Amino acid sequence: MGLREYIIRRLLLFIPTILGVIILIFAVSQLFTPEQRASLYVTSEKQLEKIDVIIQTYHLNESIFIQFKEWFWQVLQGNLGYSHIAKQGVLQAMLRKLPATVELVMFSIPLTIILGIYLGVQSAVHRDKLVDHATRTAAIIGWSLPSFWLGIMLIAIFYLALGWFPPERIGSEAYNYITLSGKWHTYTGLYTIDGLLNGQLWITIDALRHLVLPTISLTTIQIALIVRVMRSSMLESLSKGYIVTARAKGLSQAEVINKHARRNALIPTITVSGLLTAGMLTGVTITETVFNIDGIGRWAAWSAGAGGSVPDIPGVLGFAMFAGIVYCIANLIVDILYAYIDPRIRLG
Repeated sequence: MGLREYIIRRLLLFIPTILGVIILIFAVSQLFTPEQRASLYVTSEKQLEKIDVIIQTYHLNESIFIQFKEWFWQVLQGNLGYSHIAKQGVLQAMLRKLPATVELVMFSIPLTIILGIYLGVQSAVHRDKLVDHATRTAAIIGWSLPSFWLGIMLIAIFYLALGWFPPERIGSEAYNYITLSGKWHTYTGLYTIDGLLNGQLWITIDALRHLVLPTISLTTIQIALIVRVMRSSMLESLSKGYIVTARAKGLSQAEVINKHARRNALIPTITVSGLLTAGMLTGVTITETVFNIDGIGRWAAWSAGAGGSVPDIPGVLGFAMFAGIVYCIANLIVDILYAYIDPRIRLG
């Protein structure tokens, strides 16, 4: 089976998987009363006063099949309910919060994966030597650090003591220009990119300065898992017979490592990297809270009642659906990368 046919087959399997996620979210919603489920159909704050009308309109007292039909139709139209935490529709709230998280992940994930793979390979190649011991020790320490503690320490050192890298997402001067000047046009919602597209390089630089500390915090903690998985997988690859054969043929150490061992060792690392990326895209709540970044993870925590408020049911269910879809997409991409790196997988 060629790569194109494999991708098409995976895409066809992707559709029922997404449908399964949607059905699961609907099943969870049935745990609530009709009055609580009515909030899933609210599109404005005024409609909260007309719950009885909403219950009748969307047949919330009728059979589960009729309810699912009405709910699924609303989902297809982008109506996930009204978030009283965000004071707007759930979909609109997620679209407004998501760019902050995406921008953070956009810089953290490449560093995490690239450095993790490199350090994992070096650790395996120099097994039981100083490089290996240092890398493993650093990985254990990084994985053990509480993310909130690391974030607070970074702020204390690099912002409060040195004044180099501030928290939050952007500075007050840049924020005032974006919101008050009337010259700013939002293209992507990512300040680092929109600053360039608007011809305001200083805003891009300001946004990058604010991203340094949360990026370091996330990378320090997440990279440990990549390093350990890559090291273990690399050691297994180096013990295989084809590596011995490659060396017997006179191939250099660099060719053996880069062209043979590392390629086959990437499969488990790709799995972990895909899950890490999906997990970070669905919100790094603690990091966003510590660095005062208004991202989707922080909003989801508040929707669940983290701020001491009443749980925002539409917000929680909408976020759950978003997270499920993100993980499905991540698994799809991982499967495609598997088939590209190891053609034998297409034959399975």
